[in-house]
Amino acid sequence: MTAKRVYGYLAEFKSASALYKAAEKVRDAGHKKWDCYSPYPIHGLDKAMGMKKSILPYLVFCGGTLGIITAFTLAYTTQVVIYPTVVQAKPANIFTTAAFFPIMFELTILFSGFTTLFGLLALMGLPRLNHPLFESRQFARSTDDGFFIAIEARDPRFSSEDTKTLLEDAGGTNIELVEEPTD
Repeated sequence: MTAKRVYGYLAEFKSASALYKAAEKVRDAGHKKWDCYSPYPIHGLDKAMGMKKSILPYLVFCGGTLGIITAFTLAYTTQVVIYPTVVQAKPANIFTTAAFFPIMFELTILFSGFTTLFGLLALMGLPRLNHPLFESRQFARSTDDGFFIAIEARDPRFSSEDTKTLLEDAGGTNIELVEEPTD
């Protein structure tokens, strides 16, 4: 027999509007580690959940800036310091940076792309091969016709009785305590 620990509560809601209203109640209760699941996007649900803007654009800006600095340093060091080159009958220097623009553009795009990819993976906690909600039999309906809210046990406001009562008061049905195996 494998040991299990509590992942959290999963509650089902009848419709998208019921899920929206329940999300507002969970947000107002002060929970931080929870999520909504529906078969299609629900307009305004992110605001009902109290989600903040992602920091990903700032990360991509920093990645792009690092790319342009790296490209300039690379081009300047190799074409001016180590191997001085002649561009249009003039030696390369700080005033001939126009010749560096193609590599600066390419490395800015490359570093921005890598920052986007790896930033997304880090922010989403991927790669994760299995999610505890996959242990729930009813959760499979979230891609078909089910609307769910899951509140995680690692939420600072999680309490086995209070959280279940909150989900019941918000209109949740089929409230299930989801457990995940510990290896």
